[in-house]
Amino acid sequence: MAGQDTSHLLERFTIVGDLEAACFVPWIRRHAAKLGLSPTIAYTSSRRIEIEVAGPEELIDMMEMGCSLGPIEVWVERIVRTAISGERT
Repeated sequence: MAGQDTSHLLERFTIVGDLEAACFVPWIRRHAAKLGLSPTIAYTSSRRIEIEVAGPEELIDMMEMGCSLGPIEVWVERIVRTAISGERT
């Protein structure tokens, strides 16, 4: 469609806080699937989870907001987003 932005970003989220990785990682996958994203889990611990997410910027923003609110079992202190690459097709 003319005028529609179809660019996709690839970003790494570093999520820091009191994270129950055993429940948060499946929650992240389900939330991403609802948004049509496929996250790649790069690292997990009780204090940090790193994921890579590719998709339209608006959906990645929604993913960040969802992760910041997360399930009741986790306390997210901060999320650091790092661009891995610019545009992808």
